[in-house]
Amino acid sequence: MPYRKLGVDNKHRRSMLATLTKQVIMNESITTTETRAKEVRKFVDKMITYGKDGSLGARRRALAFVHNDKEVVNKVFNDLAVRYAKRNGGYTQILKLQERRGDDALMVILKLVEEGKEASK
Repeated sequence: MPYRKLGVDNKHRRSMLATLTKQVIMNESITTTETRAKEVRKFVDKMITYGKDGSLGARRRALAFVHNDKEVVNKVFNDLAVRYAKRNGGYTQILKLQERRGDDALMVILKLVEEGKEASK
């Protein structure tokens, strides 16, 4: 599956995607451009899948991706893995906003799906 270059070099892109992934996990919602949100969504889903696996190898892969941020990995493995235990994927959703003033980039909110609220409906 091809990836989006996002107008930056490889090191900057990987760092930016890791940072945005950490922000989504910790805040459970971020506002960003549509292109970045679509790319970050893949990594957030992968991190939650690592958390659901729960093995030592999965924990180490998650730590390597988020630059050894143990707080983020603990939240994924202890909170999010339990919250999405019955869900098979699609842990995020994208809500479109209006265009950003200045360059007309389409802005979106990328947030984690509220599993408890949807299950009760």
